[in-house]
Amino acid sequence: MKYNLSEISELIKDRRTIYPEDYSERIVHKEIINTLLNSALWAPSHGMTQPWRFKVFYGAGRSKLAEFLPQLYQQLTPSDQLKQRKISAMGTRPLLASAVIAVCMERDPNRKIREIEEIEAVACGVQNLLLHAAAYGLGAYWSSPAICYTPEMNTFLSLGEDDKCLGFVHLGYPKGEWPKSHRKPLEFVSEWIEE
Repeated sequence: MKYNLSEISELIKDRRTIYPEDYSERIVHKEIINTLLNSALWAPSHGMTQPWRFKVFYGAGRSKLAEFLPQLYQQLTPSDQLKQRKISAMGTRPLLASAVIAVCMERDPNRKIREIEEIEAVACGVQNLLLHAAAYGLGAYWSSPAICYTPEMNTFLSLGEDDKCLGFVHLGYPKGEWPKSHRKPLEFVSEWIEE
C-alpha cells in the first residue's frame, strides 16, 4: 500500500468538533495555520476553479470579528427571536480561539460550474483542513450561523455579490481530553444496488 491506511482511518474517525470554550491559552502559530490552509487547497474542484478563499482573523484581528458578529446578528434578527446565548457566543468565541478562518467561496465568473459544486469543493477543502488540524492535536469548530449568508457579511469580508461566506473555523489547542464519538452502523445509511 502507498500509505498507512490504518493511520488514515484512525485520523478520520478521531476528528472532532471542539468548541472554543474548551481551548487552552496556548497559541496556534501562523506556520501551522498556513499548513492547514495548504491542505485545503488540495481538495477536488470541478473544472479546477479552486473556489475556496480564506480570511484568517488572528491576534488583534479576532476582535473585529467578535464585535461584528453579534452586531450583525442583532441587526438582522427580529427582537422577539434574539437569543442572548447566541449574542454572547458570537462575541466571545473568536477571542477564545487562536484564530478564526472565514471560509468563503468565490464564484467562477464564467459560471462553467454550478454553484452547488463550488460550495461542495470548498466543503471538501474544509474537511482537509479539519483532518490536518486533528493530526496536529488542534481543536476545531466550524460554525455557520444564518448571518453568514447575507450581503452584509459579504461586505464585511470584501466578497463579491455572488460569492458566499460558508462559515467560520475556530482553531485552538484543547485544554482537556480529546472527545470520543460514534456513528450509526454502515448498514443504516448505505444501500447496494447490484442488479
